[in-house]
Amino acid sequence: MKNRIIDVQNVKITISKEELDDYICITDIAKVKSNSSRAADVVRNWLRNRGTLEYLSVWEQIYNPAFKVFESEHFKKQAGLLTFTPSVSEWIQKTNAVGLYVKRGKYGGTYAHKDVAFEFASAISPVFKLYLIKEFQRLKEEENNARQIEWNAKRFLSKSNYLIQTDAVKNYILPQRDFKKDSKWIAYAEEADIVNVALFGFTAKAWREKNPELAKKNNVRDFATINELTVISNLETHNAQMIREGKKKEQRFEVLKEIAEYQLNILNTAEQIKMIEICDNDLTSSEALCLRDSFPI
Repeated sequence: MKNRIIDVQNVKITISKEELDDYICITDIAKVKSNSSRAADVVRNWLRNRGTLEYLSVWEQIYNPAFKVFESEHFKKQAGLLTFTPSVSEWIQKTNAVGLYVKRGKYGGTYAHKDVAFEFASAISPVFKLYLIKEFQRLKEEENNARQIEWNAKRFLSKSNYLIQTDAVKNYILPQRDFKKDSKWIAYAEEADIVNVALFGFTAKAWREKNPELAKKNNVRDFATINELTVISNLETHNAQMIREGKKKEQRFEVLKEIAEYQLNILNTAEQIKMIEICDNDLTSSEALCLRDSFPI
């Protein structure tokens, strides 16, 4: 996952987003107390402490079902002995711990789950811990703001272009219909579904039936990627223009399907587009659209 760097009292601290949660490089934190070459020794000495082992064991038992409690007791019994010099790798290997891990290469060092990292910072410097927490919270606020900005942008693209399409339906389709047999909402729904099926492969109704709980507060487009919503935006504009030209639905659907396939492929494979995405891949919910395989076009 992508690493992020925060500056805490002129010390660069690396944060890595892992599957479980955020992990902070405690080797970087150790540099507050020692130089870079001795930082690993600071971490090792911290691990020798019985209080540290007690904390790590309890944390693992709470969050890690696979933790080997019996093996951890072996470490705690040796705490305080001059011959006891455990390594982080040894702790992980023998207890199946997940609160710590060792990373090699660039940004290498010992990483700890944020709960554990803050505990380590307390042992290094209570004052530094407070500044670390402050900077960490600032980082999370920035990330949350970025998510909100992207979400708003996605919804704006979808809604603003949907207005273009619905206006076209109102002015160019409804007047030709028999209002006694067909209601306005039917025409609107059909046009929206032409776009949905062209891109997703299923109708909004089919998605709602398949996802009744999600459908209470969301619609299928809330789970689209930024690339998919960009294509939706373009499809709605194209559809509106074809409606003005008087093209039949069957004709428009074939054109829209080709456009959707082409544009989505371009966006998904263009590296420069991927590099400017605001959020990491785990922030999107496009996995929810895997349901499309269940609905033939």
